[in-house]
Amino acid sequence: MLLTAEEKEMLEGAQGRATQKAMQILVALGEIYGAEHMIPVTSVQIAGVSYDNLGEAGLQFLSEMAEGGGKARVHTTLNPAGMDIESWRILGIQPDFAEKQERVLDAYSRMDVITTCTCTPYLTGNLPLLGEHIAWSESSAVCYANSVLGACTNREGGPSALASSLTGRTPEYGFHLVENRHPRVTFLVDARLAETSEFGGLGKVIGEHIQSSKAIPYIRGIQAVTLENLKSFCASLATYGGAALFHMEGITPEADSIKPPAEQVKISKIELEAAIQSLNDATVAEVDFVSLGCPHLSIHEIEQIAQLLEGRQVKKEFWITTARATMQIADRCGYTSIIEAAGAKFAADTCCVVAPIQGRFTAMATDSAKACYYASAKNQFKTLLLPFDEVVRLACL
Repeated sequence: MLLTAEEKEMLEGAQGRATQKAMQILVALGEIYGAEHMIPVTSVQIAGVSYDNLGEAGLQFLSEMAEGGGKARVHTTLNPAGMDIESWRILGIQPDFAEKQERVLDAYSRMDVITTCTCTPYLTGNLPLLGEHIAWSESSAVCYANSVLGACTNREGGPSALASSLTGRTPEYGFHLVENRHPRVTFLVDARLAETSEFGGLGKVIGEHIQSSKAIPYIRGIQAVTLENLKSFCASLATYGGAALFHMEGITPEADSIKPPAEQVKISKIELEAAIQSLNDATVAEVDFVSLGCPHLSIHEIEQIAQLLEGRQVKKEFWITTARATMQIADRCGYTSIIEAAGAKFAADTCCVVAPIQGRFTAMATDSAKACYYASAKNQFKTLLLPFDEVVRLACL
């Protein structure tokens, strides 16, 4: 790779051990993918935060990078941790896990990483603009950044994202190159969608179509979407198809400058309903865990929950997962007190995917197709995928 004088200094160790290790990671990555040089990044989002995923080896790596003098050079935030940093006891997290999780966050903090733990960094101030080059890790956030925001990022692993933070660089390959952002197949959606669960079903259908080819999809037929619809779709498309980019006609910023591919796949309402039903192997009576916030909830969604729960009591373990910054807005709006008075629990900083909850529940109800996937694959829970409002009502049965 062709490196600048400053990048060579980093690689040779003139700027410290951690920076040297970071540049070694990036150079190796660039050589694997044939990148000719590095490019600056303006934003980083790091996955590999939950101790449940990192383990002791991951914690040791982070500690060594912090002790080696690593410091974030660009705006850097974190993916969800394995627990709510303040309320982990209420959520049933064990003290030994909490101690290790706190050590993980301390290592990141020592590297000047902002320890905002969320899979929706675009809702809490880490918001890149159209055409900006960034280095993000979390699959749904990468898909959202590339597609909805029009920023440019590959799906980074935790170590490579951290390396970009400590150097301010990433190798120029993949989705950083315009020629790699073109779609290869058109999906014509012949159905009207409104619920986040329906957009999750759409992500599952399209994701399974492109899973082997990894073709970038161009989507037609969607008349209107909300931010919440798009984050649900991004999460599902990334989970079931490994996709990091899509174009949606009339919705996403790059779509209208692209000619739709000739290859076309039609998606009917029947196919969408079948995708949703395929995730439903639990009965209402079996559900003992209810979770909303995969990806993390927006303030509008929290407002909806407060309206639905006011004057009611939940009968099941009900987690509302969101970024702490969003929860603090909910505090000021009075939504938190209404929700907690109903018996539901906020789980800020974390989510049902990365928290150590295997074996605690039998069946989970949610509006998230992504949450269903991990509940089954990771935690062996049965699942029930429902529209957002119905999930809240079920919690009260």
